[in-house]
Amino acid sequence: MSELLQLIKQAAMEQVESSKPVAVMIGKVVSAAPLEIQLDQKLRLTEEFLVLTKAVVDYSINMTVDHTTESHTHSHSYQDDSTSRTTQPHTHNHAYVGTKSFTIHNKLKVDDHVILLRVQGGQEYIVLDVVGGGIL
Repeated sequence: MSELLQLIKQAAMEQVESSKPVAVMIGKVVSAAPLEIQLDQKLRLTEEFLVLTKAVVDYSINMTVDHTTESHTHSHSYQDDSTSRTTQPHTHNHAYVGTKSFTIHNKLKVDDHVILLRVQGGQEYIVLDVVGGGIL
């Protein structure tokens, strides 16, 4: 009878846990590779329990640009009849046009404080963003 009671209690607890709505939590990154986030003194989440958003990972993006570089003054050295020569200083800029790839560096770092959403049932946590630029 005791085993049956334990099974009923466990099933009831699982039902209560699975019915909990999403919860907002704050965690602290304690390891970047492999990624680990500490929620409280007892709960440390590893990568298999984390769903990372674009706000907390490095990624590349293509952007269309159409502008010129800032003006720059410089001269060039060259060899002429075994003599080293230098051109007169020249100021110029360059066109910077087209589709270019840029890397966004958002990867989590140790000591970052992050906002997490606990997915219903508590098996996965969505890492939304870093709190206040990483400092809490």
